[in-house]
Amino acid sequence: MSENYYAVIMAGGGGTRLWPLSRQSQPKQMLRLFDDRSLFQIAVQRLAGIFPPDRILVVTVADQAVELHQQAPEIPSENILIEPKPRGTASVIGLAGIVLQERDPQALMAVLTSDHFIGNVDKFQRILRSALLVAQAGYLVTLGIEPTHPATGYGYVQRGESIGIYHGLNAYRVLRFKEKPDETQAIEMLASGDHAWNSGMFVWQVNQIMEEFARQMPDLTTRLKKISQAWNTQDREIVLEQEWSTIKTETIDYGIMEGARRVAVIPAEGLNWSDVGSWDTLFDVLTPDQAGNIVLGGQYVGLGTSDSLVYNNQEDRLVVTIGIENLIVVDTGDVLLVCRKDEAQKVRQVVSQLRAAGEKFI
Repeated sequence: MSENYYAVIMAGGGGTRLWPLSRQSQPKQMLRLFDDRSLFQIAVQRLAGIFPPDRILVVTVADQAVELHQQAPEIPSENILIEPKPRGTASVIGLAGIVLQERDPQALMAVLTSDHFIGNVDKFQRILRSALLVAQAGYLVTLGIEPTHPATGYGYVQRGESIGIYHGLNAYRVLRFKEKPDETQAIEMLASGDHAWNSGMFVWQVNQIMEEFARQMPDLTTRLKKISQAWNTQDREIVLEQEWSTIKTETIDYGIMEGARRVAVIPAEGLNWSDVGSWDTLFDVLTPDQAGNIVLGGQYVGLGTSDSLVYNNQEDRLVVTIGIENLIVVDTGDVLLVCRKDEAQKVRQVVSQLRAAGEKFI
């Protein structure tokens, strides 16, 4: 494996789709729901054998940095990059890009998520090895998740002709990116057989992606250059704060990938992937008991309960359910959530209402 190959884990999100457990100060990637491990810890652990800790960078925000470093102390502290404020994935990747350019002019970067579940680690590592070869051939590589249903909450990638076999996996030229289609479009794309979900994971030569930044996002590039010039000086924090405050929020998909040159996709089939986007998706990644229930946390007694998820993080509080099915019950002490499994996606609507009202519970 190339000594110039680095992993960049994006871990600054403040998602609240697993609210009320997930909060702005304790987002999804930090929650220890998987054998007392967090999604972030699992994301780091599945890189073993490809990326040593000194070639893993984490981009996050200040109020999450300490906890993330405690969860993965093997990653050097200088590899924890802090963005002053969330400004979207384009600026996150740009910040990591300028740091890697300074550290290693020949660097290649795998941009990875901190809050997704991947069950088939061996296949994932094989894809990362394949993507490295495609990136070395001069392509910006995206990993395309095999769609299982016509989802409207994901972006899609349409593939064209094959550009070759790399490490036993086929890579294809990307024809287009399509952001979050309506249901009719999603059904058509699923039926076409040449579309994949955009995973938000990428592999590329750092110099090549920074050239795309210069071509497509010149204003961001100007600010990144100023940050780069000050990075190894005593003015780093001052310049970073000043320049970051003027950056417009943008995703890498809209800002770069839709208009990028030489883009390839590797179909990431068989990963057992989930973005763990709502409470009901935990049924896809955790093993229910004989009654179809998932029970997490503290004290619980259930009678006649089936196909439900119950979470309780209060040691001195007992949760009891009788005669229920297909429900989500989450008790965090200050908030009690009860909803049908098929309504779990609506949690984000509640969070939006609370945020608009200035409530403290988010």
